[in-house]
Amino acid sequence: MAESGLIIVDKPGEWTSHDVVAKMRRIAGTRRVGHAGTLDPMATGVLVVGVEKATRLLGHLTLTEKVYEATIRLGVSTNTDDAEGEVTATAPASGVTAAEIHKGVAALTGEIMQIPPQVSAIKVNGQRAYKMARAGEEVELRARPVTVRSFEVLDIRAHDDVVDVDAVVTCSSGTYIRALARDLGAALGVGGHLTALRRTRVGPYGLSLARTIDQLAEECVILPIGEAVAAAFPRRDVTAEEARVIGHGGRLAAAGLGKGPIGVFGPEGELLALVEEHGRVAKPLAVFVS
Repeated sequence: MAESGLIIVDKPGEWTSHDVVAKMRRIAGTRRVGHAGTLDPMATGVLVVGVEKATRLLGHLTLTEKVYEATIRLGVSTNTDDAEGEVTATAPASGVTAAEIHKGVAALTGEIMQIPPQVSAIKVNGQRAYKMARAGEEVELRARPVTVRSFEVLDIRAHDDVVDVDAVVTCSSGTYIRALARDLGAALGVGGHLTALRRTRVGPYGLSLARTIDQLAEECVILPIGEAVAAAFPRRDVTAEEARVIGHGGRLAAAGLGKGPIGVFGPEGELLALVEEHGRVAKPLAVFVS
């Protein structure tokens, strides 16, 4: 059986997240593989892959903060809000000033309401929005609250009638960088779409931990599940008796570490569970004891 833990993959362009999982099943030698936080095929960078018991962490890791390097092209709109789609409109952007771009970026920073792209994995009446959009259906998606903690412009490059904006975005789970590109272009009156995207961090896992598919094929580096949890969540060490209780799915007294998830470790330093605190009680979210 493969070791339980996380594999931090530097996803190549043109691969779907599912392609990466399929490849990692072969490399790790197990079917029990999943990923946290989908990356579009165009995007590269950090994709967190869980192996064996660590697949039970993935839903919790999906909710963590993420960092992206992005290039936004102003002056061209597409039906997918990125370079993979068909051009739907163009408008000269050469007159857009740096001050206007910075003002537009500032308006998209903080807690905002964002409408996801038409071509996205959001479910509408039980169907994926992208399937409906590609079938020619008009998809009505509701705006959702997201947090853009920072939206930093690194460079602005004008050529012909378009302007390219390089930026770094730190944001909450569920934030679409494609939608930020679309909305920035719309606010500036010239339209916009995403031409490049690289995810540099998911929670505590950054590019320094990531390995390419080729590197992993040579040496499958797995971050042990205990280390993965300790890096991502608050840690609670418990007594042997508390370890016995939590190992059987029981509840512990809250330790005042916040709602959670919280990683619970036994007397020998072994990972036992993830818990969530509710008032005076810590309830198990996932138990990892064999």
